[in-house]
Amino acid sequence: MADRQIALPIGLIDQPDRVRLALSPMRRQLLERLRTPASASQIAAEMTIGRQRVNYHLRALERAGLLELVEERQRRGCTERVLVTRAKLFVVDPTVVNPAEPQDAAKPPGAAQDRFAVEHLINSAAATVRDVARMQARAQEEGTRLLTVTIDTELSFPTPADLERFADKLADFVAREAAALASTPGNRRYRLVIGAHPAPARTTGVSDESDRSRLRRSPHRRPH
Repeated sequence: MADRQIALPIGLIDQPDRVRLALSPMRRQLLERLRTPASASQIAAEMTIGRQRVNYHLRALERAGLLELVEERQRRGCTERVLVTRAKLFVVDPTVVNPAEPQDAAKPPGAAQDRFAVEHLINSAAATVRDVARMQARAQEEGTRLLTVTIDTELSFPTPADLERFADKLADFVAREAAALASTPGNRRYRLVIGAHPAPARTTGVSDESDRSRLRRSPHRRPH
């Protein structure tokens, strides 16, 4: 029996070779199936395809670090390997497909940029996905918990000018609060990202009350 760790909530795919390997229809289907452990024989029977073909793809996914061994067991004189995905969900680092421009990559957080540019919002969101996924994986390896906070709500503005005025006031507020916080050596620094975009069309059956305001905090309070 392998010493298996708890699956990561999110696994980051940040290497081009791993992206190409994972994106074929067959391997995407295998990753979806292997959210629960299974062997090549089990999957072959379920998908009505050859076990050798399944095993070929499983070996490739395992070498890429997307699967891990749960256990090995003897069945009919053969060793059956049971595998499972290393993460509950995989996301692709957007910079693998569209690398950031050197001048953008060199800008530190807080550098002057067009706060109303769509590209700025997308780049900030991509960096958040990448950095948090990496820190979460490192925290799990070290047996610690990553402390994060998310505020998710919806607002409405009569005109674009009202949105701009709100953004200016919010930026001033954040600047004042940041200046008031003492920067003591040894304190853990946090990156604050605030963004807004038009709300997607509502799906039927979703109540206004449930969407009105949502404050999500990590249930774990031990900082990493």
